[in-house]
Amino acid sequence: MRKTLLALCLTTPFVLNLTDSFAQKGKPLYTFPIGVQSYTYRNSFPKNVIATLDTIKALGITDMEGGAPKGMTEAEFKKLCNERGITISGTGGGYEQLVKDPMDAVNKAKALGASYVMCAWIPHQRGSFNLDNAKKAVEDFNRIGKTMKDNGITFCYHNHGYEFQPHEDGTLFDYIVKNTNPDYVSFEMDILWTQHGGADPVALLKKYGNRYKLMHLKDLKKGVKGDLTGGTPPENDVPLGEGQVNIPEILRLAKKAGIKHYYIEDESNKEYEQMPKSIAYIKSLKE
Repeated sequence: MRKTLLALCLTTPFVLNLTDSFAQKGKPLYTFPIGVQSYTYRNSFPKNVIATLDTIKALGITDMEGGAPKGMTEAEFKKLCNERGITISGTGGGYEQLVKDPMDAVNKAKALGASYVMCAWIPHQRGSFNLDNAKKAVEDFNRIGKTMKDNGITFCYHNHGYEFQPHEDGTLFDYIVKNTNPDYVSFEMDILWTQHGGADPVALLKKYGNRYKLMHLKDLKKGVKGDLTGGTPPENDVPLGEGQVNIPEILRLAKKAGIKHYYIEDESNKEYEQMPKSIAYIKSLKE
């Protein structure tokens, strides 16, 4: 019997069919250019911009969200990125500066070749984000977003977790989404901070769909219990697929929602070790 089974396993048609079945297991779940948030390399850019960009290129990354490093103009940084086949699709701006001079952010975005400007923090007393903070943000975001739309740029608010403070029958994040003008204000989902703030990224994608235009891909260490501070130690940021975030389902729904750009952001202090693992994980996912 053993000899018969061995002979069956070694026959060429059987081996070929087995190989074919694995090859046809499914199409890649990711169909987007793999991007990176430049904050991932916050410790490297100040030391050597060119070497850092070469590292990013070597990983096969072709899309970036970020701004010009200190001491370099937007045009100079864009040129270095272009030479390495890296497009800067999005950049960011601080809340106060965006309120004060949204056109400055527009001009910097255009100089970088970016189509999106995101804001990642609303000023508030840490751990005590409240309705007044949300109301002011709504007013400011609608005004900033209109200026940007009038000048060909899409404005996005990037959640940081503290916005999921309970409010009425939902959260203050729900309040912000419902009270901002969809024509002027879109959103960037940071999946780690969404999870850390006690929200469900999958449920939010189902609920708000195309209000989301951008996404930060990152994973939260298993066993970590989040809170509403918008902060967690860097060691809690683990390679994609090793944490508690449901990345495959998020990517399926993000694709359906029409997310335009996906940026891996690694906030650990082990980005050179973790980034290749995260990229390999994304490439391994099948529909």
